[in-house]
Amino acid sequence: MTKATWNGFTLAESNETINIEGNQYFPPYSLNMEYFKKSDFHTTCHWKGVSSYYDIVVDGKVNKDAAWYYPEPKEGSTEKVGSDFSNYVAFWKDVDVR
Repeated sequence: MTKATWNGFTLAESNETINIEGNQYFPPYSLNMEYFKKSDFHTTCHWKGVSSYYDIVVDGKVNKDAAWYYPEPKEGSTEKVGSDFSNYVAFWKDVDVR
């Protein structure tokens, strides 16, 4: 079971993560959505497409843009990964994933 935690709280937990470039992407149904707030921040990956971000809000503390996902991965990227990773969420910025 792979788990993402921050500030002592479990953000996501799943046996069905997808490893992409060393990051574990969690299926959307595995997220504890009470800790996620949509961000206006976006980035672009040359082969995965445009990513959207979430702020993580736990116990009154905010970890800005600490989670990202691809709502509509670029054409051909799901084939490259080997599965559809639409809306799967990955973490950074001190979120512990193990």
